[in-house]
Amino acid sequence: MEEDLDPQETAEWLESLEAVRRAAGPERADYLLKRLATTTRYINTVPTSEEPGYPGDLELEERIAAYDRWNAAAMITRGSRLGLGGHLATYASAAWLYEVGFNHFFHAGRDQVYFQGHASPGIYARAFLEGRLSEPQLDLFRREPEGGLPSYPHPRSMPDFWQFPTVSMGIGPLNAVYQARFNRYLHNRGIKDTSQSHVWAFLGDGEMDEPESTAALTLAAREGLDNLTFVINCNLQRLDGPVRGNTRIVQELESVFRGSGWHVVKALWGREWDELLGSDELVARLGEVPDGQFQTFAASTGSYIRERLFQGLDVPYSDEHLRRVVGGSRAGHEPRKVYAAYRKAMDNRGAPTVILVQTVKGWTLGAGIEARNANHQMKKLTKDEFRALRDRLGLPVPDKALDGDLPPYVHPGPDSPEARYAAERRRELGGPLPRRSVSPRPLPTPDEAPFRALEKGSKQPVATTMAFVRLAKDLMKEPETGRRWVPIVPDEARTFGMESLFPTAKIYSPLGQRYESVDRDLLLAYKEATDGQILLEGITEAGSMASFTAAASSYATHGEPMIPFYIFYSMFGWQRTGDQMWALADQLGRGFLIGATAGRTTMTGEGLQHADGHSQLLASANPACLAYDPAFAYEVGTIVREGLRRMYGPAAEDVFYYLTVYNEPMPQPAMPEGVEEGILRGIYRFSDGGGQAHLLASGTAIHWALEAQRLLREEYGLGVDVWSVTSWSELRRDAMTATGVPYIRQALAGTSGPVIAVSDWMRAVPDQISPWIDRPWTSLGTDGFGLSGTREAVRRHFGVDPRSITEAVLKAVETGRD
Repeated sequence: MEEDLDPQETAEWLESLEAVRRAAGPERADYLLKRLATTTRYINTVPTSEEPGYPGDLELEERIAAYDRWNAAAMITRGSRLGLGGHLATYASAAWLYEVGFNHFFHAGRDQVYFQGHASPGIYARAFLEGRLSEPQLDLFRREPEGGLPSYPHPRSMPDFWQFPTVSMGIGPLNAVYQARFNRYLHNRGIKDTSQSHVWAFLGDGEMDEPESTAALTLAAREGLDNLTFVINCNLQRLDGPVRGNTRIVQELESVFRGSGWHVVKALWGREWDELLGSDELVARLGEVPDGQFQTFAASTGSYIRERLFQGLDVPYSDEHLRRVVGGSRAGHEPRKVYAAYRKAMDNRGAPTVILVQTVKGWTLGAGIEARNANHQMKKLTKDEFRALRDRLGLPVPDKALDGDLPPYVHPGPDSPEARYAAERRRELGGPLPRRSVSPRPLPTPDEAPFRALEKGSKQPVATTMAFVRLAKDLMKEPETGRRWVPIVPDEARTFGMESLFPTAKIYSPLGQRYESVDRDLLLAYKEATDGQILLEGITEAGSMASFTAAASSYATHGEPMIPFYIFYSMFGWQRTGDQMWALADQLGRGFLIGATAGRTTMTGEGLQHADGHSQLLASANPACLAYDPAFAYEVGTIVREGLRRMYGPAAEDVFYYLTVYNEPMPQPAMPEGVEEGILRGIYRFSDGGGQAHLLASGTAIHWALEAQRLLREEYGLGVDVWSVTSWSELRRDAMTATGVPYIRQALAGTSGPVIAVSDWMRAVPDQISPWIDRPWTSLGTDGFGLSGTREAVRRHFGVDPRSITEAVLKAVETGRD
């Protein structure tokens, strides 16, 4: 315990607190303690007197920032003539937050920076000044069909520029936490020295209302991620109004972060506030003024501000001076203040840091935009507003250049002091940023033995979930690539049979294991280690998906290809975190998503919220996802082997795989000859029964189809073929893009008779291929909500059990005869 430097004062405080407890009850005492523990005065953490010396040329940096502000506004305004839109106000408020980072903090090739999506015009403008983008490229902002710049940070659209997609708000902060954690994971496992890397996440105060934004704060503190800094631009406005009209977002966020174990740095007021903040009464008032009112102050006259904020205080400032100070003097608009806050954050140790920076939204864009509720929707400036902006920024733009219909771009020249300074600062920090760099690094082909084991089959019932886990366990033993596998599971690893990995791969924890596990005497005991390989995330699909994204893009962010597999209840994947999976595709992630306990009917007794009959349909909508529904262990092995080749081979592709596997143990047949192509392309004939009709089945449904085949043969003398469909969506994609005969028609060529499709999915999943079936088509599926019951009873309910399939085949055959 720390030494008590003033025991008498401590005793007095404790006596006062006890008096509160007696008079108002323990709840009031607890409230006061929490307030004292989680909030500080509404002033800057680093006062002007304690600011470090500024290491750069402020005059040059101010001119660079002026050019960037102008060109960002010009780019959006020029595009508005085509109705393309854009966002003026976000970057205008945050410009110095980025400029200080570009000039002094962001290390290329070492750090990861999550740029706020709506600020992208300013990032493009900075790249233009550095010579990385041209005027024609800026003029094609939001015109991607013509080869232009995407609206927001999209790595798939600009794979050499952007690293992280961030405009789906909430995903950026969540992914940043897990990226910082993954950096430590790589370091602790000895894969890469990331001890000097730092993760920066630039966020809006309104964005913090997204639940994902704060979902992982305690994890970041618990794991001591002092390699992570959040910079929250507190301009007090969300998209259409105040973030907290009736309260104060800065203090709220301070409480949230401080209570979660983060360091908090507040950079609120500019230097012109220094004399005013000597008044304790004024500081107290600032801490009570609602944000909605303060937003009004930022757009009001000095007399209004004097009457409402300074009433009764002796303020020897003119009304104009008061208007200027209160209306615009914010720490976020002063590079010295921003630098001091960043330096303080970098010096903090033992926990992550959040910097709460106060700005004015739309700063420098004129009275019609600054601090106005509608400024997020304002897409252009008028000629007069550009003239005022020019004068305010001190840019050499002649009046004649503003007479035309479009404002000009302004560049000081490649040999100008500004351009040379910007280039030098980036050279000192490792090169340009943002930048995404990929150096091809194919992984060795794994040994065939693990795959051959699955190809042999098993008379003992084995669930395809277990088949995948056994395969992954064997592949993790590979001498060359085994350590690059990253098993990720939100919880219930034992449900998926993953406890066999605990003693050998171990569970990652930066703290190691500080306790004796309750099952320590068991062969498969729970084991944590600082170099553990398994990311056991707890009950958080969102966090697990963020970990998967970090690992899946490690080949680009770190030059270290990793092979993540994230195994989860399939119902809680695409449905719950589909937005993150879309962002994964945008970030060009690679790896295996494993939807376990798949299907609407295989989870005995669980019911509606566990029963997944649609994730295959959701996955089919993602262009980067190859979705498979394997029926047998050898199909799982064949698909994984091909996935490793496509994602980690010499011609690596920016795709990821989704495999649905089942928890229903079934005998596993040996792999027939010559079916590999059919497995990978989506369909092959598994059982030839006579060809009078054709049963197409995927996943666990193939076992119902095989039983129906037997019933039809024995009871009705009808011979039907059973086909294993490993991917309905891949068959559809092939058919939509084929220049010749689609593969589904090639597979069925030379056959006749009706086609009946059956799966443990809603009928829309197999119906994806129905346009290319040139004969009578029937689909059976599990449309509707799931329900509790035995597998047999639930399948009868949905009409996909063997007897229902038999009846559907008989009806289709009879109809075909009529």
